[in-house]
Amino acid sequence: MNSSETVLAGLDSELGWLRETYTRLHRHPELSLEEHETSKIVEEKLTAFGYSVTRIGGTGVVGVLANGVGPTVLARADMDALPVTEATGLSYASAVDGIMHACGHDVHVSALLGAAKLMADGRGAWSGTYIALFQPAEEIGAGSKAMVDDGLVTKVPRPDVALAQHVMPVPAGMVATTDGPVLSAGDSLKITVYGKGAHGSMPHMSVDPVVLASSIVLRLQSIVSRETRPGDFAVVTVGALNAGAKSNIIPDRATLLLNIRTYDNQVRATVLAAIERIVNGECAAAGSPREPDFEYYDQFPLTSNDADVTEQVRAAFSAHFGADAVHRAERQTASEDFSRIPDAFDVPYTFWILGGADPDAYRAAAAKGTVSQDIPGNHSPFFAPVIDPTLSMGVQTHVVAALSYLSKEK
Repeated sequence: MNSSETVLAGLDSELGWLRETYTRLHRHPELSLEEHETSKIVEEKLTAFGYSVTRIGGTGVVGVLANGVGPTVLARADMDALPVTEATGLSYASAVDGIMHACGHDVHVSALLGAAKLMADGRGAWSGTYIALFQPAEEIGAGSKAMVDDGLVTKVPRPDVALAQHVMPVPAGMVATTDGPVLSAGDSLKITVYGKGAHGSMPHMSVDPVVLASSIVLRLQSIVSRETRPGDFAVVTVGALNAGAKSNIIPDRATLLLNIRTYDNQVRATVLAAIERIVNGECAAAGSPREPDFEYYDQFPLTSNDADVTEQVRAAFSAHFGADAVHRAERQTASEDFSRIPDAFDVPYTFWILGGADPDAYRAAAAKGTVSQDIPGNHSPFFAPVIDPTLSMGVQTHVVAALSYLSKEK
């Protein structure tokens, strides 16, 4: 047997507690930065497996397993749930009103715990250091930053490579990856523009922020169509425009909520600069009595996979699962904050997609052309990865990817 087969030989005997852990986490979800019970479960498991365990970034947990001379590999799972009311009807559905694991982070935690256990049990097959990192608050883009700000790079060994995965509504039993940008950068922006209030019957005495905000919305549409090079990707969405409360009162301010998605950091910088330029210009043209306010929040970095790491991991997946199970991932306009962790260490990384949808249901929906309607996506109240084979695959991908660097055969 090769090293992956050796380490994974005990997987079947671990699936019982892994399923129990997953259903427990799913039944008791916790919001971003409130993952106290989840962290406690992770701490207890890692300690029992023989890891050196440290709390970092509030509810973040890192386990380090040193096993002789060799590379250091960091594997990451996120832990937080969403403010979504579950509608799956599962026997282990959320017991917490208005909170649900609607993005599969319970799968991520369980799979990495399973990999951590097998890596500890299979130390004879590999050499180096394995780091299992459990990150809070991915959903608000704050968890990786909290861990970095709390001294992550000084509290754990510097990895040579970082690995992460995400369960998605594609058939369970498959894995997909690609080099280069795989998840977009995401920025949310609150803009407040100021006018001068007046009675609705006396508009000449006002500086109308509703008209001002409307002009801004229209002009922002030109950023993608006229300031972004054809072929480059950018999305600028105005998700909310709020001003006033009564029909005959012209208010003194308006707020706009924007969301921006890009696959290139230079494009991102250009788009954000254009937004501020347009807003400032429209305010000046309207005679706004004060400068606008810009408040950036829920910011997610670009996730761009290193080509060499991705190829090494992809080859290991193909050798283990067979080429038919390994696909090229399409770029996703969803965003993640994982990359802040390897970026803080200045090390390469790869991030892959793990299938979680029922394969038979997916095939049936694909045959009818109704995948988007019939297969619930992440953040849906109906999102529910099938436990088998999703958990088993999630453990295997982590182990196989790590051993592509740590195996004694290397």
